[in-house]
Amino acid sequence: MEQTLNQDVIMKIIQSLSLCGGYAAIGLAAIGSSIGAGIAGSAAIGAWKRRYMMNKPAPFLLTVFAGSPLSQTIYALVLMMVIKGKMDPANPMMLFHFMLGIFAGVGFMFSSIYQGKAAAAACDAFGETEKGFANSLMILGVIETVALFVLVFAIMVL
Repeated sequence: MEQTLNQDVIMKIIQSLSLCGGYAAIGLAAIGSSIGAGIAGSAAIGAWKRRYMMNKPAPFLLTVFAGSPLSQTIYALVLMMVIKGKMDPANPMMLFHFMLGIFAGVGFMFSSIYQGKAAAAACDAFGETEKGFANSLMILGVIETVALFVLVFAIMVL
């Protein structure tokens, strides 16, 4: 009886850690998205200020750059849902979900931070010249690909 109780407790702990892995991915990705969007958003506001000082209209397209780091949090949500779908007492990988969520979350976080830094440079350049929007977007897409790789590889491992 006591051994069965201990096994039940251990299984609950493993299930909790599995679920925590999914939530860790979201939390870390959201931290990165916040930092990245903050960096890019600050640059967009600065570019708009310079435009206003020159009595020129502020390009609305800078919001695309400022919002680009947010998608990593969506990828983390997808990963969390996949992890939740794999939560089964018969699955020997459930404890692995915890570490996978943390490592994937760190990947999402760094991708969004550096995407925010690149987006800040894009805001500065486009705010000055109103040229190169597509080129800047392509660079942001390259950085976005890192987050997509993290998501795809994590799903493949699961």
